[in-house]
Amino acid sequence: MKKVLMFFMLMTVLLLGACGGDFATHTVDDAVQAFKEAGLEVEGVREMTKDDYGIVPMKDKEGVRFLIPSLGENNGGRIMSFDNEDDLDEVKKVYDDVGKESAMLFTWTIKHKNILVQINGDLEESKYNEYVKALETLE
Repeated sequence: MKKVLMFFMLMTVLLLGACGGDFATHTVDDAVQAFKEAGLEVEGVREMTKDDYGIVPMKDKEGVRFLIPSLGENNGGRIMSFDNEDDLDEVKKVYDDVGKESAMLFTWTIKHKNILVQINGDLEESKYNEYVKALETLE
């Protein structure tokens, strides 16, 4: 009986570990929809190409570019989803580190569950906080 109980306990631990904890599987479309529902600018959404990544590693599962027209022509951000937190954190670190090296290259980043959002640093902080709040509605 003890062996059976130990077996079931081991299987439970392995299954929970395989589930990846609470690393959600939201899509970039979920994030776009959350922004739209919050009345935020998210226009011209299109799939990212290799040129859209620049110096950032292409480790995302899916990625889109979007425009924020109030920031001017061709200004906006990126929304990426990831299969694992290590890749997400690595990409976020690149964006954050570049911004620390040069104020001219500063961008806002938002990490929520498996989604990373990068937004042009010219966006006012109060507006950035609205994007944060909207993304955090994804459970």
